[in-house]
Amino acid sequence: MSTLVSGRERAHKAALSRNARGSAVLIISLVLLLAAALAGLMSGAISIPARDVWTSLFHSSDSEARQIVWNLRLPRVLTGMLAGICLAVSGAFLQGVFRNPLADPGIIGVSSGGGLAAVAIMILFPEKIAYLPISAFLGALAAAAVVYALAWKGGASPLRLILAGVAVNSLLGAAMTALMILNSEKVQSVLPWMSGSLNGRSWPHFDTLLPYTIAGLIASVFLIKTANLLVLGDDAAKLLGSRVEIGRLLIILLSTFLAGAAISIVGMVGFVGLVVPHIVRLLVGNDYRIFLPISAIGGGALIIAADTAARSWFDPIEFPVGILLALLGAPFFLYLLRRGIKR
Repeated sequence: MSTLVSGRERAHKAALSRNARGSAVLIISLVLLLAAALAGLMSGAISIPARDVWTSLFHSSDSEARQIVWNLRLPRVLTGMLAGICLAVSGAFLQGVFRNPLADPGIIGVSSGGGLAAVAIMILFPEKIAYLPISAFLGALAAAAVVYALAWKGGASPLRLILAGVAVNSLLGAAMTALMILNSEKVQSVLPWMSGSLNGRSWPHFDTLLPYTIAGLIASVFLIKTANLLVLGDDAAKLLGSRVEIGRLLIILLSTFLAGAAISIVGMVGFVGLVVPHIVRLLVGNDYRIFLPISAIGGGALIIAADTAARSWFDPIEFPVGILLALLGAPFFLYLLRRGIKR
């Protein structure tokens, strides 16, 4: 009896420790997000002091600082934050569903599908450029649907989904490259979107992305329990009453929805869905009740910070945020791969 009681006490203390650590990481991530946003509003070709940023945000005036902050930098920072939230939540869900820390939105063809649709619009139908966001979004959804259909064989196991995703990614990537080679005179207009950039993002872009982000986050709340069960494995999830295939399909659809929405606005920004969830998991564990919100906050902070660095470090050239994230994310990916091989 005493052994049982002591076991319960240890479990209770461990749970309290995890909750305390999760709360601490959540607070730190919020502070980092606010700091990144402030740096994004202050930094640029014209540096603006923090006090002037505060005045520009909360006091109406015709000053140059307010015009820069309110009309140029604030919508850019907020759009980057929403894109980071979408990509990080998408990656967090996919890593749980596939039980693979190397999974990210690109693994199910979202990036390639959205990229091919966007490139087709910009090269073949430039007069329809207003439909680029919805085209990229639908392309991402279509690619994910093809991957799931190819992986289905009385169910869609994580391994078959990954293999089908790799194949579809390769095919769509080849089609994208071929389209650009055959229309080389129009490639210049495609490169900024392919590189992933927040340059020129304004309030209409934020207004477009906001409802998708809100809808995706609301839906993610209802899938937290399912994700926690799928992390345990298909057999364990079935024993605990989860409908594994339906749950996996819903999570993949939601991940595609979020990643497709982000890609349609900011272009081919990668590695956010890979790096952020993995770091957060190392800090707080796999419980999606705390893991998911911290990943969302971390994703927003990462894109804002990377975009601020991309337009400040290389002044007067504005470096695409997608390329900077790739330069930072690729070594991290190789580290994860090497760590997995050692295991």
